[in-house]
Amino acid sequence: MAEIAPRILAFDVFGTVVDWHGSIAAEVAQLFPEVDGDAFALAWREGYKPAMARVMSGELGWTRIDDLHRMILDDILPRFGLGALPENERRALNRVWHRLNAWPDSVEGLTRLKRRHTICTLSNGNIGLLTDMAKHAGLPWDCVLSAEVFRAYKPDPRTYLGVADVFDVAPAEVMLVAAHHDDLAAARQCGLLTAYIERPHEFGAARPKDVSPDPSNTLHARDFIDLAEQLGL
Repeated sequence: MAEIAPRILAFDVFGTVVDWHGSIAAEVAQLFPEVDGDAFALAWREGYKPAMARVMSGELGWTRIDDLHRMILDDILPRFGLGALPENERRALNRVWHRLNAWPDSVEGLTRLKRRHTICTLSNGNIGLLTDMAKHAGLPWDCVLSAEVFRAYKPDPRTYLGVADVFDVAPAEVMLVAAHHDDLAAARQCGLLTAYIERPHEFGAARPKDVSPDPSNTLHARDFIDLAEQLGL
């Protein structure tokens, strides 16, 4: 695969680098044993795209993901019998997104990939969230880029093209690495290379997702270590 030599590897984060479902489900179950942590994690994530759509449509002004997560949290707490949760506990719980655990291959794989490529995030998460997460999980980013930098959420072209602009490279010198085909398709439309990563248990072991290859992607890898090997590292 020597002919595939992107200068920049830009990574989706939630589900691709970190296990949001497992991390949130475990913490909620520990804090509130009476609550189904699995269902809580799924309900919180289900509110993500509708909340972003309100920003993208102009109904809401620019809003950080931390604040969108809090809006969704306040909405779902009563459904799980936690409507009376005090403000300080709500703030603390909302920051669970800052301390998500990495998939087992993430740190080793990123460290290998970093030997040759510049590695950065390209996430809808805000900069503070992504930085805290990197500290928590030991993620060795060269740079943290976020929708917050571009004031636009993926799949807005400004996010993908913004990475190329930040590093002063052509879009074809950037590879988006993600576990979501829709994200990758939007990146390809902007001229980026794309690598799909299999994360079959993103939504929990009980809900394995289809990780079949899409021939439109530049690469398809089992995990980050496999991606490093395919890139000759």
